[in-house]
Amino acid sequence: MVQLKKILIIRFSSIGDIVLASPVFRCVKKQLPGVEIHFLTKLSFKIVTGANPYIDKFFYYDDNMEDLLAQLQAENYGQVIDLHNNIRSNTIKRFLKKKTNTIHKLTLQKFLLTQLNIDVMPNKHITLRSMDTVRALGVNDDGEGLDYFIAKEDEIQQSDLPAAHLLGFIAIVIGANHFTKKFPVYKLIDLCSKMDHPIILLGGKEDAANGALIAAQDTTKIYNACGKFNISESAGIIKKAKVVLSNDTGMQYIACAFKKPVLALWGSTTPDLDVEPYYGSKFISSQSKPIYENIYLKLRCQPCSKYGTATCPLEHFNCMNKLDVNTIIKKIIVWL
Repeated sequence: MVQLKKILIIRFSSIGDIVLASPVFRCVKKQLPGVEIHFLTKLSFKIVTGANPYIDKFFYYDDNMEDLLAQLQAENYGQVIDLHNNIRSNTIKRFLKKKTNTIHKLTLQKFLLTQLNIDVMPNKHITLRSMDTVRALGVNDDGEGLDYFIAKEDEIQQSDLPAAHLLGFIAIVIGANHFTKKFPVYKLIDLCSKMDHPIILLGGKEDAANGALIAAQDTTKIYNACGKFNISESAGIIKKAKVVLSNDTGMQYIACAFKKPVLALWGSTTPDLDVEPYYGSKFISSQSKPIYENIYLKLRCQPCSKYGTATCPLEHFNCMNKLDVNTIIKKIIVWL
């Protein structure tokens, strides 16, 4: 076992990627006695790990590279773990001149898959590839899955939710960073109008208008929470849900951290990019039936992007438009 005093872990974005990397913090902290874990991320993602008990000190990037480098250099790290592997993180590593382990981004493999439909992906989940960066330190995956910690001030209270939803609800995550990762509004309207169960819609402020259109079908049954809660408050709603229907977005992985049943909707991105819902080997092996299901059509043009795009490259958006609402409803009912 390697003896280290301080380790710097770097992952700038996004919500989902940070949550997917969360086992690294836990396993390092538990398996390397006495080690200090410092974490560097973007200031805009402070809330995602702010309550994580396995992280001892935080640094935040906010267009402050010169000051940040000076702060990091003063810490005299024994090891740097780079879970982002971009120009910015490589600049930091070169400056610090410390022992470094870096995640392999599989840039070529993802290009071949999304642009040429040639699948040479390793079929190894990104969380496990993140864990590979600390294996040389004697740290192994504990099989416990993802973590998400909610600060006390962000905990959802009973009074925050409508009375009609206090006995249980379906959480539907309607937001995503890119259009081609979003289940179309007209299909969500159809789905929600046919469901005979309380529903809470989750998304950011940019999703509030679409949420209002969906909720207008039945404002008692459907609560539009888009833009009304911060990330951790929304995570608290996820934690209370019976089942979560989600686009490819960070909330999908937060639901996994809380061991919630997830129906994952895929459009321009797919699980073939090794980013499907993740629960950890111990939890999965303890289940008598699957805890999640990937819902996608496996079209020849999927996946067309590793991030999502503003428009469908083929201008038909069949990957989402042809998903069958009634089939999705049947799958939700199974979990209920």
